[in-house]
Amino acid sequence: MDFEKARFNMVEQQIRPWDVLDFKLLDVLQSIPRELFVSEEQKPYAYADMALRMPNQSYMLEPKIVARLIQSLNIQENDKVLEVGTGAGYATAIMAKLAKNVVTYDIDAQQSTRAAATLKSLSIENIDYQVADAFQAALKDEQTYQAIYIGAAVHIIPQELCSKLSIGGRLVAISGEDAVQRAQLITRQSETEFSRETLFETQVPMLIQGAKSLGRQAFFF
Repeated sequence: MDFEKARFNMVEQQIRPWDVLDFKLLDVLQSIPRELFVSEEQKPYAYADMALRMPNQSYMLEPKIVARLIQSLNIQENDKVLEVGTGAGYATAIMAKLAKNVVTYDIDAQQSTRAAATLKSLSIENIDYQVADAFQAALKDEQTYQAIYIGAAVHIIPQELCSKLSIGGRLVAISGEDAVQRAQLITRQSETEFSRETLFETQVPMLIQGAKSLGRQAFFF
């Protein structure tokens, strides 16, 4: 299979038509071999417009959804990014190429190890891997971030996670129940003020554990 051609087609036929037009992001998407992030039997589908199941039964989201979410974060080269749900590491790789560094959490140690090995093979090293429930870790973490990315759907967007944004920081997540989900962009305007924008409606798999660990303490606007 010609993966380079498949990657080009993914960018031109799936991602650009979904209003992902940021040139730097498109260049990054064109440079990352997505086939390295999937199992051997899934390689023919690495660039297909579909979610792909991972060994722990979670999913890699469709490339166009990942691209659209990351574009909305408007990641700058000096930004520090927090990722909830490392997964296969594909979104991690994209954000690491755009940002100063990425702190990425996954509750599955084996999945985190696989992702780290793939990213190391690509010489992407500005990543801090954490094996933990990011929603619980957020209660103890004193750092703030310019961008936060949640790599699967959650029932609610926890207030504790939003509080980890620096002023002007952005958080993107897909929230809601299985049948009604919306991609949301939250921006911290001040110490006490946040804005919210609905980007698009979709339906994606839920994050494994995580959101429930905070007792569904929703963020109110």
